Amino acid sequence: MFCVIYRSTKQDQTYLYIEKKDDFSRVPPDLMARFGKPVLSMLFPLNGSKKLVAADINKVKQSLADQGFYLQLPPPIENLLAQHHKAAQNS
Repeated sequence: MFCVIYRSTKQDQTYLYIEKKDDFSRVPPDLMARFGKPVLSMLFPLNGSKKLVAADINKVKQSLADQGFYLQLPPPIENLLAQHHKAAQNS
């Protein structure tokens, strides 16, 4: 099984995984509007021969089966100031 991965033109580090190339029929229209024009990034085998960098392959497979897509969002931005205040309170 393969999936097709597209990157967003509107949101940095945001990727959309679907089952078939250019078939966005199961992706909600409002999500597609926020995602922007999808840019093909790669085809990826879901047989476990390769590892995804920022997503769990089992969650991707399950989401593709249940919803028809998987949305990979960027990691949360670290709040260094909050971390500093917390560390200062604990010392």
